[in-house]
Amino acid sequence: MHTEISEKTAITYKKHEVTNEQLLHLYKTMLKPRLIEEKMLILLRQGKISKWFSGIGQEAIAVGVTAALTPEEYILPMHRNLGVFTAREIPLYRLFAQWQGKASGFTKGRDRSFHFGTQEYKIVGMISHLGPQLGVADGIALANLLKKNKQVTAVFTGEGGTSEGDFHEALNVASVWNLPVLFCIENNGYGLSTPTNEQYHCKQMVDKGIGYGMEAHQIDGNNILEVFTKVSALAESMREKPRPVLLEFITFRMRGHEEASGTKYVPKELMEAWALKDPVSNFENYLFENNILSDEIKAAYKKEINIEINHSLDLAYAENAIESDESNELKDVYKDIVFQEVKPSEEVKNIRLIDAISDGLRQSMQRHNNLVIMGQDVAEYGGVFKITEGYLEEFGKERVRNTPICESAIISAAMGLSINGYKAVVEMQFADFVSSGFNPVVNYLAKSHYRWEENADVVVRMPCGAGVGAGPFHSQTNEAWFTHTPGLKVVYPAFPYDAKGLLATSIEDPNPVLFFEHKALYRSVHQDVPTSYYTLPLGKASLLKEGKDITIITYGAGVHWALETLEKHPEINADLIDLRTLQPLDDEAIFTSVKKTGKAIILQEDAVFGGIASDISAMITENCFEYLDAPVKRVGSLNTPIPFASSLEKQYLPKERFEKELLTLLIY
Repeated sequence: MHTEISEKTAITYKKHEVTNEQLLHLYKTMLKPRLIEEKMLILLRQGKISKWFSGIGQEAIAVGVTAALTPEEYILPMHRNLGVFTAREIPLYRLFAQWQGKASGFTKGRDRSFHFGTQEYKIVGMISHLGPQLGVADGIALANLLKKNKQVTAVFTGEGGTSEGDFHEALNVASVWNLPVLFCIENNGYGLSTPTNEQYHCKQMVDKGIGYGMEAHQIDGNNILEVFTKVSALAESMREKPRPVLLEFITFRMRGHEEASGTKYVPKELMEAWALKDPVSNFENYLFENNILSDEIKAAYKKEINIEINHSLDLAYAENAIESDESNELKDVYKDIVFQEVKPSEEVKNIRLIDAISDGLRQSMQRHNNLVIMGQDVAEYGGVFKITEGYLEEFGKERVRNTPICESAIISAAMGLSINGYKAVVEMQFADFVSSGFNPVVNYLAKSHYRWEENADVVVRMPCGAGVGAGPFHSQTNEAWFTHTPGLKVVYPAFPYDAKGLLATSIEDPNPVLFFEHKALYRSVHQDVPTSYYTLPLGKASLLKEGKDITIITYGAGVHWALETLEKHPEINADLIDLRTLQPLDDEAIFTSVKKTGKAIILQEDAVFGGIASDISAMITENCFEYLDAPVKRVGSLNTPIPFASSLEKQYLPKERFEKELLTLLIY
C-alpha cells in the first residue's frame, strides 16, 4: 500500500492492490455517466427533455459501490446514481427510452426517470417517498440469508432521507437480524435546499450507526479508489460474516436538486471548494500523472461513449410514442394468475374461525418452503391471538420471525422478500396499526407491478373489528382504505370454511392481499371445516339465502348480524350475499340478485361515508336503475371513532339500525 500525491489533484489516492487495468475501467465507468449527464443538460436547455436530476460530482460513489459488488447482488439506487445503471451495463437506448416514456424503457411510460427496477440487472429503483427502499433492501438481504448464497445488498439514500422514520426502522431491523446490507448515505450537503445543520444535529452521519449497534464508516465519496477498495473489502467480509454496515460518503451536489431548482442557496465559496474535488477530473489527472492514462486512451473512451450515447438517443427518439390502450392499462395493475382449485378432503372438523386461519396458514407454510411469516410476537408467543402458536417449533425461527415494532420497515421487507423469490405473510397485531405502514402498502406493494412488472407476493393479515370493547385504536375495520387503491386485493371472510380456503388462495396469489379477520368472530363462530389444504377463488361471493323480496349485501360481522335479523323475521324473503372478497368484487352476483328482487340494502361495519357500501350503491344505481323499486340503502356504524364502553359501542355498531332500515325498505 502506498500513497501517490499530485499537485494537480485535490484528492489523495491510495492505489492498494488495484491493477492498472482496473484503474482504467473505473475511470471509463465514471466518464460514461458524466458524458451522459452533459448531453442531458444540453437537451434540457433545448427543451427536448423536461426534467433532470443531476449526479455530477457524485459519480465515484455509484460507480465504486457497483464495481465492488457482483452482478448478482441487488443495488437499490436513487436519482443521482446514474453510474449504478451504466456500470451494470443497461443498454443506453433503454435508459433514454425510459426517460422519454417510450415502450423500450422499463415502465411502459407509466413512471419517469429512475423510478423503476429491473430483475435482469438486479437493480431496484426508488419511489419518491425515499424511505421504503431501505426496508426493501432488508427483505432482499433476508432472502439472501435464507438462501445462504453469501450475497450482500447495497441501498442508497441521501442525508435528508435519514430523517425519515423508515431509515431508522430499516437500520434497526437489519441490525437485530444481522442482515448483510450496505446502507450507503450520500451526504451531499443539502436536502433540496435545506442544509445538513437543519436536517440532523449529530456531528456526523456515522454516529447514527452507533445507536443500532452497527458498524459504520466515513468515506471520501469523491475518491473512487477509496470508495472501491473500502466497499470491496467490506462486502467481502459481509459475505462471510453477515451484518449491516452504515457508510457515510462525504460528497457534494454540484447542481440543483433538479435542474429547475438551481443552486442560489449555496454559498459561492462552498461551490468553488467542491469544484476542485471533482471525482472525474481529479482521477483523470492522477492517472495521467502516473502514466496509466494517455491522451489517446482518453480520446478513444470519449469517442466510444459519445457514439453510444448518440446512437442510443437516435434509437429512443425514433421509437414511436406509446399509444394508450385501456385494456393493457387495466390488465397490468395485477400480475396474471390462473386460479388453481385444490379440492378439500371429505374429512372435516368442527372448529372456530381462529382455528381455521391457523390451520390454513400452517398448511400453506408446509406447502411453500419459501413462505416467511413476520410480525410482532408471532414466534415464541404465538401472536397475541395465538394463531401462530407452535409454528416456531415446526418451522424454525428463520421462517417465523418476531419483528421490532416497525410496521413500515416490515411491510417493505416483505416486498424485498418477494423481489428475491420469497412469499411473505405479515401479521398486523391489529388492523389499526397498518396506518404506521400505510405508505409501503399503498405506494410500493400496490403500484410495483403496474410500474415495472414486479409483483408483491405479500399477504398482510388484518385482525380487525369492534364488538370486543377494545376502543378507538384496536377496533377499526379499515378495508375502505385499501379497496380504493388499485393493485391491492382485499379479502374479508365471515366463516371458518371460507377463511381457510381464501387464506390459502391469498398466499398462492402473487399479488398483495389485505386479509381481514374479524376479532369478534375469532372464537364465536364454529363450522365444519375440511382438515386438508384447499383453495377457494377470490372474487366470488356466497349466496347464503335466496329470496325474491330484497337483496342484502354484506361481509364480515355484518353477515352474522344479517342472519340473526332474518332468523328473527322469518317472514322476510331475501337474497343474502356474503361478499367474502371486496377486491376483486363479485359485481355479477350483486347485479343478478338486485335485478331479481328490485331492492338492495348494503350493511357494513365501517362508517357509511366513504365506505365500500357507497361504491356498491353507486354501481347498483348505474347498472340496475331500471330494475329498482326503491332507493338503495346503506347501513353502517356511527360517524365517530370507535368507543370503549359497551353501551357506547353497541350504539356505535349498526346491527340494530340495520333491522329498522331493512323493515322500512321492505314496505317502501
